Amino acid sequence: MNYYPIYLNLMDKKAVVIGGGKVAERKIQGLIEAKAWITVVSPNLTEQLYQCCLEGEITWKQKTFSAEDINDAFLIIAAANDPEVSLAVKHAAAPNQLLNLADNPEESNFILPSVYKQGKLSMTVSTSGASPILAKKIKQSLSSQYGAEYKDYVDFLYDCRKWILQEVTDPKLKKYLLSAITEREFVTSANRQKDFKDLLDKWSQS
Repeated sequence: MNYYPIYLNLMDKKAVVIGGGKVAERKIQGLIEAKAWITVVSPNLTEQLYQCCLEGEITWKQKTFSAEDINDAFLIIAAANDPEVSLAVKHAAAPNQLLNLADNPEESNFILPSVYKQGKLSMTVSTSGASPILAKKIKQSLSSQYGAEYKDYVDFLYDCRKWILQEVTDPKLKKYLLSAITEREFVTSANRQKDFKDLLDKWSQS
């Protein structure tokens, strides 16, 4: 199957997760980070999910799944580890709802890739369901290439790019600066702001 890669803005969107075990827990963590409005339908929750409920990060319906649980849901994840429940969710979902069946990706209309994050830097790996283990290995390889230093570096790029686009009117200088700040020396620099000022000075003196 050919998938269309996409990053979704889920802020304040209704997401329903069926299941309260470890698989659901992993899926829900990403939804919390995306600031979705999350409802979990399950007779039981893991200790961590129960804590999320107490902290108001999720709403818990302590029950087995029924079709009305996904009314108006923007995104649905069935992670109950029960094929019969997954099938019931599949039949209840509307064609325009985003649906992921954790135990049956072929019957889903989207799948979740393996994700590696360092702050604003986010990289996803997918084998289109062929081998989640390979995707995990590639993700681990990425983590060794793009370490914790990239968190602050990408924050720097974000602030710097915003300043350049607002303050620099010369198109040649703008292009030069946007390219220069992506060079390796800025990744490893101990004082990126000073290095950026040096770039500006170098241009003005040329």
